[in-house]
Amino acid sequence: MTSHVLSRRSFLAISAVMPWALSARAAKSVPTGLELYSVREELKKDPEGTVRAVAQMGYQGVEFYAPYFEWSENQTKQMRKLLDDLGIRCFSTHNNSSYLSVEKIARARDMNLILGSKYVVMASSDPQPGLDGWKAIAEALNVAADQLESVGLKAGYHNHQREFLPVENQRPIEILAKNTKPSVMLQLDVGTCLEAGSDPVAWIRANPGKIRSLHLKDWSPEPAKGYTVLFGEGAAQWKNIFEAAESSGGVEYYLIEQEGSRFPELDTARRCLQSFRLIHPA
Repeated sequence: MTSHVLSRRSFLAISAVMPWALSARAAKSVPTGLELYSVREELKKDPEGTVRAVAQMGYQGVEFYAPYFEWSENQTKQMRKLLDDLGIRCFSTHNNSSYLSVEKIARARDMNLILGSKYVVMASSDPQPGLDGWKAIAEALNVAADQLESVGLKAGYHNHQREFLPVENQRPIEILAKNTKPSVMLQLDVGTCLEAGSDPVAWIRANPGKIRSLHLKDWSPEPAKGYTVLFGEGAAQWKNIFEAAESSGGVEYYLIEQEGSRFPELDTARRCLQSFRLIHPA
């Protein structure tokens, strides 16, 4: 009769391999959400119905954008209940720069705690001219991070084209990376990085552990198409981007985002998720 009892040597060999196997599997299990700006007109008409439709498509989470800041506490709690009922998460929120100011950050903190968010992301900024203006933005992010981290939240920054366009021979995004705390996330908008002529893969690899979420927005250099191409139809080399994000970027979640489309908003969100799953199987 064949014995099924493991020898001590076999057990130790298997035990040594198992953590690696589990971590390798976990590295591929990056959840995917939708930046709700993609369905902004639907969201205005029916916030709860839109979030429900997004969950039914198979998205695992969402990112609310600036209008959430005007909700009452009761509205915010109702949205959190809906998210819980649907089994999805609010990964992060997009915020006007003023929402991370000393005057407003307490409200942003409280609302994000209710929503179950992890990151309070500055969606854009309007710095003073020159590199000193960008250094001031970095310092504002550090101050906000100090306020948020005491309750378990984190600060983040979302780029557009301007952060990748040189100012005084240096890209502002490099100033932000160098002058913000390690805990401050740099959320990479792939499409605007490409439009600015930068390489998203190189940027991710240059900033290990800082690129903890990505906006999966494609872009075409053809003027008539631009940001109306769906995910997978533009210039982005997605497989290379995913490999970099998951091997060195420290990515925690992906967010599909669409600024325009030849299809209705909800249909666009569904099509983009389908394309994502073909390029990045679970």
